[in-house]
Amino acid sequence: MTTTTAAPPSPVTKGAAAPGRPVRSVHRKWTEHGLVFVAPFLLVYAMFLIWPLLSGLGMSMTSENITGREGEFVGFANYAEALADPDVWSSLWNTVWFTVLSTVPLVLVGLGLALLSHQLRVVQWLWRLSWFAPFLLPSGVVCLLFAQMIFPSGFGLADQMLAAVGLEPGIGWLSDERYAMLSVVATTVWWTVGFNFLLYLAALQAIPVHLYEAAELDGAGAWNRLWHITLPMLRRTTGLVVVLQVLASLKIFDQVYIMTGGGPDESTRPILQYVYQQGFTGYRIGYASAVSYIFFALILIVSLVQPMLSRRRAEEAAK
Repeated sequence: MTTTTAAPPSPVTKGAAAPGRPVRSVHRKWTEHGLVFVAPFLLVYAMFLIWPLLSGLGMSMTSENITGREGEFVGFANYAEALADPDVWSSLWNTVWFTVLSTVPLVLVGLGLALLSHQLRVVQWLWRLSWFAPFLLPSGVVCLLFAQMIFPSGFGLADQMLAAVGLEPGIGWLSDERYAMLSVVATTVWWTVGFNFLLYLAALQAIPVHLYEAAELDGAGAWNRLWHITLPMLRRTTGLVVVLQVLASLKIFDQVYIMTGGGPDESTRPILQYVYQQGFTGYRIGYASAVSYIFFALILIVSLVQPMLSRRRAEEAAK
């Protein structure tokens, strides 16, 4: 009679996983492979964003200039000078004032164009192309078009329209402090409203049709459907449009630089143009960097506060 002796269990190799269990967790695999794929982007991101950001921050604490003379470390002296500089505050006020004047019409006009285009049933593509096409033009083309054809005093299209309705032409659209900023705002609205129009149009097309059908069966008219279905469903899109528009308007430079040069009497000069003047005209790179980082802090606050307020309103509405 033969007996069979069971073989002793083989020792578990250090680091080996138990049967049925993966050697590495799925999460760790995805993490490792993900880092490999995003490494080129992270490298480019560090080279062209992180490093310039840190380099500029260090430069803002020196007396660096573009004359070739080596700058000295001055600490927060540039920041103290910038906060006490009246030109910084006046330029910052011009930027904020432009943002207020441009954001409201850009949101309302974009919404109105999207509502109108969404209801059209004839040559929709032509209407959509017509309202979005100006956004595709370069800023230099748009600004020169308005400066040379729309707003020249006496013979521009704006003065001809005033004369056609019996009003006095000859308004200094770009040379009068009362109208210069409004002229820049009008140019910006015509040029950039197509982007907001496109966002609203996409949001309108995503609203379920059965909501309108049910409301219509209940006897709701067009205005009631607009106020109680369309606008509430567009609330998130409106929040996105407002945030994007505020951030874009705060960074205004091209329109003012080309159309008015910051005048008349610096009444339209934005903060970015002041940074440009201090850095490349006044040769004070260190001081210009300090002003730009103060402005960067403002934009950062706006970009963080606005989503927080929108989220809080959404939570309150959900309750």
